[in-house]
Amino acid sequence: MVSITFVTTKGEKIVTKGEAGQRLLELGQNAGMPLEGTCEGQMACSTCHVIVAPEWFDKLLPAVDDEEDMLDLAAGVTRTSRLSCQIELTDALDGLVVHVPDEARDMQGR
Repeated sequence: MVSITFVTTKGEKIVTKGEAGQRLLELGQNAGMPLEGTCEGQMACSTCHVIVAPEWFDKLLPAVDDEEDMLDLAAGVTRTSRLSCQIELTDALDGLVVHVPDEARDMQGR
């Protein structure tokens, strides 16, 4: 099992566990995080945007160009922003900390 900590906009830490190979989006949704994932992981929206804790960011596989393009549309993007649908859990990510932004925006700017 891979332990993940989601930090809410109120600073509350929600610790959950997932299986290697599972997507972070699914784990977050199962934990009640407000991660829509409107496009179901097709990188056609940014409603699953999360901010990865800086100490974990370089441990992730790099974002592909399509993900970077979608992050350009996300609200509150930071240097360590990623789409949770593109983060696959691995044993190396055990302990990962991600912050859930306070707003999401899809391709139409909603």
